[in-house]
Amino acid sequence: MLRMQLIPYLYTEFARYHFEGTPPFRGMNLKEGFDARAKLELKNENLNDNPYAEAVLKEIKDQYMTGEYLLVAPLFTGQSSRKVILPKGKWYDFYTGKYAGDGEVINVTPGLDKIPVYVKDGGIIPMMLPALQAPSAGEKFDLEIRYYGSKPGNYRLYDDDGETFDYEKGMYSWREIKIIQDKKGKFSGTISKAEKGKPDNVGTVTWKFMSGE
Repeated sequence: MLRMQLIPYLYTEFARYHFEGTPPFRGMNLKEGFDARAKLELKNENLNDNPYAEAVLKEIKDQYMTGEYLLVAPLFTGQSSRKVILPKGKWYDFYTGKYAGDGEVINVTPGLDKIPVYVKDGGIIPMMLPALQAPSAGEKFDLEIRYYGSKPGNYRLYDDDGETFDYEKGMYSWREIKIIQDKKGKFSGTISKAEKGKPDNVGTVTWKFMSGE
């Protein structure tokens, strides 16, 4: 169900791969600053005195980045808990918005119905409402746009007809999503309109500002 809800985000990340060459799924060693900072921290330290750096320098095969903002740390058969290595910068629990950590190793027990997922500070995650199947080609879908943390955020949402190769002829839209904060600290969001004559499959948009810390 979660994977279905994440279709707008995942579809956008695959579009970025097509147009920009950015892989939608990336190993942690490709996360900017992930191992370089750990090596710097270890320069004058004993490995055993820095568990974060020690974990980073080991080969990390069981967690990965999905798109720009999501860190996924799967549980495998027989596991009820695991360690998760959070890169430098604030990270938030995807499900609750609760602050998870910053450049550290955490132990998590998410329950059998949840995969540990964390969102980078300023993360914007466009999601479909729960559904049993993906929208048909040309069918409008409602969006819930989630925002995590407190860092200013922006995201470009990709949209095409979902069926043909007309995107090769320029028939697609990039919808800019922005999160702003007013002087009283209240967050609000905006999404740009589709270009005239381009696909426009976005229906009603609701905003969910996760609780953060």
